[in-house]
Amino acid sequence: MLNYITHGTATDKSSLLIAHGLYGSARNWGVIAKRLSDERQVVAVDLRNHGHSGWTTSHSYPEMAEDLAEVIAAHGGKMDVIGHSMGGKTAMMLALNHPQAVGRLIVADIAPVTYSHSQIQFIDAMQAVNFDHVERRPDVESQLAEAGVEPALQSFFTQSLDIPNKRWRLNLDTLARHMPDIMSFPETDAQWEGACLFLSGAESDYVKQEDRARTLARFPKARFAKIPGAGHWLHAEKPRAFEANARAFLNA
Repeated sequence: MLNYITHGTATDKSSLLIAHGLYGSARNWGVIAKRLSDERQVVAVDLRNHGHSGWTTSHSYPEMAEDLAEVIAAHGGKMDVIGHSMGGKTAMMLALNHPQAVGRLIVADIAPVTYSHSQIQFIDAMQAVNFDHVERRPDVESQLAEAGVEPALQSFFTQSLDIPNKRWRLNLDTLARHMPDIMSFPETDAQWEGACLFLSGAESDYVKQEDRARTLARFPKARFAKIPGAGHWLHAEKPRAFEANARAFLNA
């Protein structure tokens, strides 16, 4: 089963599962998960090939959806779900393939479409890090800076460092090989009739107006909202606004 971090204890409200995005981990969601756990139990997972979860040679959305379904089955069989970016696509796949497992769904800054931009340049930068010259996190950040990685992403990526063992807690080889799968979304005729919120950053270009028809075809009860001043990493850039939107939707 996936590694996960549990915040709070079960209450009369539905428990919440959080799935991070590409190159992320459960730890990235610690602040929001802890704050939302004042009302409900929150379980943040490390998706496969990330964090402390197992490494595999495959990385597809149907498989990752099954990973989430297994965690939900171990927590009573039904949970509300938040998924960001790659985690959002995984959460959508989960709802489409296991409709009874999901209560309410929040999809953060992603749509069920194929994207043309790749994230492979960041794998190249991480694979180029020379761990012979690494004793602490800033040593990696400086190497990433030399590779052209902006400071905010340096900080984000290095949360997945295993300094004592001089390695990444990311299966970069598998992620690189399956980048086309990560950028795409499986073709399916399935629909999910549950309540879902597509919450995006107002300054992000990941969720476009022209994608709404495709989104509504899969999720006919979808609602759309934007967080002003936020980009793709909306939960990190505007955590209080993200929390407020999530809490209002989950409690509606």
